[in-house]
Amino acid sequence: MDHSKSQTAAAFVPGNAFLPVLQEALADCRGCDLYVNATQAVPGEGPPSSRIILIGEQPGDEEDRHGQPFVGPSGRILDRALEDSGIDRALVYVTNAVKHFKFEERGKRRLHKKPSARESLACRPWLEAELAAVHPQVMVCLGATAAQSVFGNDYRVTKQRGILVQHQWAPLATETIHPSAILRAPAGQRELEYRRFVEDLSTVKKAATRSRSAG
Repeated sequence: MDHSKSQTAAAFVPGNAFLPVLQEALADCRGCDLYVNATQAVPGEGPPSSRIILIGEQPGDEEDRHGQPFVGPSGRILDRALEDSGIDRALVYVTNAVKHFKFEERGKRRLHKKPSARESLACRPWLEAELAAVHPQVMVCLGATAAQSVFGNDYRVTKQRGILVQHQWAPLATETIHPSAILRAPAGQRELEYRRFVEDLSTVKKAATRSRSAG
């Protein structure tokens, strides 16, 4: 395989396309080497009228098998947090910065492996196309990989978490932790991390509501 830094998905992304067209084209993406071992590409999911877009890192094992984003353990945490913050997931567009599952095999298990900056950059044209099709009011990055894909490699979650800023892809953008970080937290800290996550999403809810009123 060619591991050139010039790898990009740009040639596979239809221009000015609606979501169904993007989702169909994604299945044939060869913009980086992750498609070789993944079961399938996992497109975003949600209505094109979504005012909020949530961007995760990449599909996990269950997402890779089912072809849908956030349907595994992290997705269940996200569903609960959205409900607790008053956000209807059915009205939110959910996607990932990287569309194929990157993993390493340990016996019969497939363990998550963080995408490289090169792989995130290669997949960026898909994310840009999704955002252009959805036109969200608030863009939320879940975790460092998504945040660095959107804001650049110098972005630091610990310093800028929960702060709403302007961005070229959406009127407002922010970052919080990935739900998987709650699952990985020590047992005594999980509830605190979860409450902070809900607080971040509640801030997003308020911002989306204000933008709707202003519109």
